[in-house]
Amino acid sequence: MESHILVWYRNDLRVHDHEPLHQALQRANVIPIYCFDPRQFGLTSFGFAKTGGFRAQFLLESVADLRYSLQKMGSDLIVCCGQPEQVIPKLVEQLNVTAIYAHRTVTSEEIAVETALQRALNRLDVPLKLFWGHTLYHLDDLPFNLRGIPEVFTTFRKQVEKHSTVNPTFPAPPALPALPPDLETGNLPTLAELGLTAPTQDIRARLAFQGGETAGQARLKHYFWTQNRLRVYKETRNGMLAPDDSSKFSPWLSLGCLSPRYVYEQVLQYEHERVQNDSTYWLIFELLWRDYFHFIAAKHGDKIFYPAGLQGISIPWKQDWQRFELWQEGKTGYPLVDANMRELAATGFMSNRGRQNVASFLTKNLGIDWRMGAEWFESQLLDYDVCSNWGNWNYTAGVGNDARGFRFFNILKQAKDYDPQGQYVQHWLPELAQIPGQLVHEPWKLSIAQQKQYGVRLGVDYPRPMVDLFKSAAANEKIYNDALQRG
Repeated sequence: MESHILVWYRNDLRVHDHEPLHQALQRANVIPIYCFDPRQFGLTSFGFAKTGGFRAQFLLESVADLRYSLQKMGSDLIVCCGQPEQVIPKLVEQLNVTAIYAHRTVTSEEIAVETALQRALNRLDVPLKLFWGHTLYHLDDLPFNLRGIPEVFTTFRKQVEKHSTVNPTFPAPPALPALPPDLETGNLPTLAELGLTAPTQDIRARLAFQGGETAGQARLKHYFWTQNRLRVYKETRNGMLAPDDSSKFSPWLSLGCLSPRYVYEQVLQYEHERVQNDSTYWLIFELLWRDYFHFIAAKHGDKIFYPAGLQGISIPWKQDWQRFELWQEGKTGYPLVDANMRELAATGFMSNRGRQNVASFLTKNLGIDWRMGAEWFESQLLDYDVCSNWGNWNYTAGVGNDARGFRFFNILKQAKDYDPQGQYVQHWLPELAQIPGQLVHEPWKLSIAQQKQYGVRLGVDYPRPMVDLFKSAAANEKIYNDALQRG
């Protein structure tokens, strides 16, 4: 009887640059498997759907695409619904499986599953071998050990850029051995079977995200090579409306449909064939930020989930559900915040510039528990990545590494800087669509006559600001500084 290595897919839904798959093929026949773990479709601690409809749809598309790629290579993907630590040992007993290969994770829920699986496999005398593969730089190639990861990003970046190199990608295999005959491969669950309702596709969405490695590579080809947009990435990346202002690779990176090393190699090729400039560097710079959050999560463990954050600052955060729901629904009275929150609800996506502003408003103006915002993003975002999401929320709340005291975003200045003609706000807030130019960012300044002229009634069609921007920031800054003094 032939031996098999089971390749356990998780957030690495690709065949390119996949070390577990590559290494398994050198040693035995390969059986790829993906488990839809019901724990990922439960509720967060604040009661939100842990995986919302948009992200679940993107996941289903990504798993389907992986299966199709494996089938083209002569294999297939076993799809199961259940806890991996229960499903996989049954397969091990059914088949002559000599090892399980998978990518290593760094956060507690995922590590708990790995630990439970290893415990079950120990009884069968079958090893679980984990590989590092979610970051641009390999953990073993950093110029410091995990405990020595700098707490300031700039220090991390400079040392890594000076002393480390990016490993080449592993090639996608040209062919794979067929699965054992009569092995049931299973069907993908429907959204309904996962307890979710299919999301409605909003016609205002400027980019239709399709899950999977095929779509991810197509997006990169479109952005880099067809539209030639990498050359201006640094100048346009803060745009919130045009689909090609930024790369928008993050949904595919979050599920591992795109490898960061593959993106890096494509940047190098672009620099060789087209142009090397600040924009090409800046996309790599953003991949480094992604790496940094991953390594910091590996270093600090559960601290990124604590209310006091990585810095241990015990701020008396509010859990004001009435105000939080206004923020969720995009009814704060600040058009830039509201437009971004409505885009998130309608599409599952929001620009990085938008995320910074809405997170700052929730924490620095409303003083609301940042973990509520982090969990809402976890539920809603197509590109939810546990390390980046929770690391960024730590940072914005002022409790994370690399924080610079109480820093809040001046929403009005941000709106005028990054949406100077109000086009983004008008796109997502139809009730304000007739207000011209920068006036749309401060509708509370409209006279009664202007409100009639532009067809909006403040307090009726659109809410008045729920707080004073600067007074609320000053009050929360005092709370923050008091918490710092208490230690």
